[in-house]
Amino acid sequence: MAIERRLVFGDVADMYDRHRPTYPVELVDDLLDLAGAGPGDRVLEVGAGTGKATELFAAHGLAVTAVEPSPGMAAVLRGKFADEARVTIVQSDFERWDPAGATFPLLYSAQAWHWIDPERRYSLARRALRRGGLLAAFWNRPAWGDSPLRDALLEVYRQVAPGLSTEGSMHPANPAPERRDEWLAEIAAVPQFTDAVIRIYRWTQDYTGADYAGMLGTLSEYRLLDVAARERILGAVRDAIDAHGPILHMPMATLVNSARAGGADQP
Repeated sequence: MAIERRLVFGDVADMYDRHRPTYPVELVDDLLDLAGAGPGDRVLEVGAGTGKATELFAAHGLAVTAVEPSPGMAAVLRGKFADEARVTIVQSDFERWDPAGATFPLLYSAQAWHWIDPERRYSLARRALRRGGLLAAFWNRPAWGDSPLRDALLEVYRQVAPGLSTEGSMHPANPAPERRDEWLAEIAAVPQFTDAVIRIYRWTQDYTGADYAGMLGTLSEYRLLDVAARERILGAVRDAIDAHGPILHMPMATLVNSARAGGADQP
């Protein structure tokens, strides 16, 4: 049986943890300020992956309940936080997880909110948040317009993988990887949340050719390619960076979408 696309990362959990970038620390500071949360407070993470964001929030003294559906990713999480009592790891789909009446001042989701059932994610998030609590979903995206290597990588994709969808978040032909407008429309359409806000944090991530190819190899659209096709495009991308580099200074934009839990607390 074919594995769900949202779970393909579990097969390369160690590679994911090694190559995926972290997030700007100021993002965490801002979200905690907006949520009114501080050291000792328990917050909820949905789709924790291997703990890239979990580490940042735990380092701020937060107690984190980290919900992660993939057994492979959850295994890395458990190893990483084995000696950290403040981090509670729950291997479960968010859709099946029962908060048992607990509510949180902050629910955040890093690189994962789009994998949650769109018909249920906001009602489930509202159930887990106290009134006025903050929902925050964030993603790292390339700011390709500022990258001098974009044209060279576009040529690589044209020659080696012309059929690969340009909708992929790291594809150099993606015209709008930040997708700023979708959040406002989504929140306007659900009664449980209000005060939709979008923030952008800009920074730079440095990659060798091998590191960048390793990161691409953890993305779902590349995991779903057959092995030969995946190795062909990743090798060509690596070689292009090495030929122009040896370092790709990738301008990044971390897109942070937030909204407030409104209405009465859920029963």
